[in-house]
Amino acid sequence: MAETRRAKLIILGSGPAGLSAAIYAARAGLAPIVIQGVEPGGQLTTTTDVENYPGFAEIIQGPWLMEQMQKQAEHCGAELHWDSITSVDLSERPFRLTSDGGKEYLGDALVIATGAQARWLGIDSETLLRGKGVSACATCDGFFFRGKKVAVIGGGNTAVEEALYLTNHSDDVTLIHRRDALRAEKILQDRLFAHPNIHVLWNKTVDKFVGEGDPEGLVAIDLKDTQDGTISRIEAEGGFVAIGHDPATGIFRDWLTLDADGYIEVEPGTTRTGVPGIFACGDVMDKIYRQAVTAAGTGCMAALDAEKFLAEHGLAE
Repeated sequence: MAETRRAKLIILGSGPAGLSAAIYAARAGLAPIVIQGVEPGGQLTTTTDVENYPGFAEIIQGPWLMEQMQKQAEHCGAELHWDSITSVDLSERPFRLTSDGGKEYLGDALVIATGAQARWLGIDSETLLRGKGVSACATCDGFFFRGKKVAVIGGGNTAVEEALYLTNHSDDVTLIHRRDALRAEKILQDRLFAHPNIHVLWNKTVDKFVGEGDPEGLVAIDLKDTQDGTISRIEAEGGFVAIGHDPATGIFRDWLTLDADGYIEVEPGTTRTGVPGIFACGDVMDKIYRQAVTAAGTGCMAALDAEKFLAEHGLAE
């Protein structure tokens, strides 16, 4: 018979949002269960240098920061489970979550903090140089490329916004797009084309990120022309892949309202979803900012919203 665990509050996800929710919920006496998912610690566990998380004067490491958050959540009284949820039944309370091993978790309230993952190009050189010049977040890593040549790959709002942002650090920004027209909003395109430090390469895809040196770092990008197949090379010490994000919301599609991009919709100014007792925080509902500090902030909000819900329904004791 499959094991069943029940809690007042279940938190699904263990990135900055999920662990912040766990800290606040545990301190409120809710004894939350945190289900860590397939990537405990979230995207920060694959990030090396972190320079923009408040409270640290020196550069810290992403995995270390998440380790500290995890220890803090456990110290406050949260119970962490290394498990992965594959199906849910949100039709009634307690909500029922089933793991890939058949274990069931029942919760009177649920905080969803499953996050989102940046889309990657899927080429070998990208994997080899990830964190060594290749990134998927200009806001996170652009600072490290001050005065260097950088390139952004993509043609939507995210790519244009990242290219514009990078001009704060570089006077040589190249936008690489596989088509001959951008998908970004016109106002963003106008800003891009008017900027003297950005130039666009049309009808190009990345054939290879080229590394060199010891330790190896990005020095150039080989591009393939989508019309005639010719290969060309541009110098770049920073390559930013900006082709979108995929929120981890597949198992909630039949239960919660998602927007056109798959992000969970919440009531403005709160973390409340359309189902009473279910709350969403972090990158799973935030398609604009996607920063560790904003994820942590909405995690706090989700815990407070959940605490209020449980109290109103006599379930907080």
